Amino acid sequence: MPLPSLKQQFAALLASPSISCTQPELDQSNLGVIHLLADWLNELGFACQIQPIDGYPGKANLIATLGSGPGGLVLAGHTDTVPCNPDRWQSDPFSLREADNRWYGLGSCDMKGFFPLIIEAVRHYRASDFRRPLIVLATADEESSMSGARALVADSLHAARHAVIGEPTGLKPIRLHKGILMERIDIIGQAGHSSDPSLGHNALEAMHAVISDLLTLRAGWQKQWHNPLFSVPVPTMNLGCIHGGDNPNRICARCALEFDIRPLPGMDPEQLRSDIRSHLSQLAAELQVQIDYQPLFPGVPPMDTAADAELVRLCEQLTGYSAGAVAFATEGPFLNQLGMQTLILGPGDIAQAHQPDEYLGLERIDPMLAILRGLIERFCLRVAD
Repeated sequence: MPLPSLKQQFAALLASPSISCTQPELDQSNLGVIHLLADWLNELGFACQIQPIDGYPGKANLIATLGSGPGGLVLAGHTDTVPCNPDRWQSDPFSLREADNRWYGLGSCDMKGFFPLIIEAVRHYRASDFRRPLIVLATADEESSMSGARALVADSLHAARHAVIGEPTGLKPIRLHKGILMERIDIIGQAGHSSDPSLGHNALEAMHAVISDLLTLRAGWQKQWHNPLFSVPVPTMNLGCIHGGDNPNRICARCALEFDIRPLPGMDPEQLRSDIRSHLSQLAAELQVQIDYQPLFPGVPPMDTAADAELVRLCEQLTGYSAGAVAFATEGPFLNQLGMQTLILGPGDIAQAHQPDEYLGLERIDPMLAILRGLIERFCLRVAD
């Protein structure tokens, strides 16, 4: 079967829904996308391994390799998308629409559209040209649990040295990003009649004290940590949602808070959690309530690839931009854990992601192809031993 054109691949990937979501009723398998990519990459001579994700039925990664040996290049992306609101789109989110020199569709920018560009960049090379391997990674659940990237950490990619993840960066290289922790605090007090506060322990009042402590911790972190490379140069904490109580005349027995933390590179997420636990333990004893604190998911650490790394210098040359920093999290830290120099660099814009009428501007395609070919030629074809 002949390899489909770039546009045909783009359309086929958009037409295969692969939403990942923390709400089970919205969550979908990504296997349709994985099998499409495996079929196309097989046509180009890649050896394709489909890696099921333990504990996540219907979810898998694809590890496709062309060439052999140590080193080489990893080109990576995620196969899932966020949920969408079809009624707010001008057209079907799962059908490619071309208008205004743009390709519209869910995942066009973030980031299914990166994979056809990889294939387009590779298709004119011969397998015999590759002196070092090119590895294409296609992962599951980046938009929810990052279970795909976590599964890769246990796999055998340790020989690869350089990785580029095609998240939307506007063709600008990114070597640093903040981490993200999503946390939940549950306070269990004692209900009672509101006319006599001694009859209970008010969970809402206890949560008021907890929030005050959290904001004090945040202020301390922001005083201690600062990185001018970020548009928001300090770590942040967002109090996202709160639920508690059931009636004005009852002492509140339960209250829950969910919040996120975005640490800077250099900050240890587990140390931040330890600091929070220590404060909560003291408050629970003082206020005579039970306080349970749990992460909503394991979290993503910050990413920091050295400014003088070979990959960073090459991508700066290929793009004409100095490598920068972004506040959003990616799978980059997991690839760094595998010993790779990792950079984030893709054709889309983050401003187009996660909203109706997501698109990729067609003027970004040729520059991205030139960047990909430059990377492949340096790390896979013209290898400097």
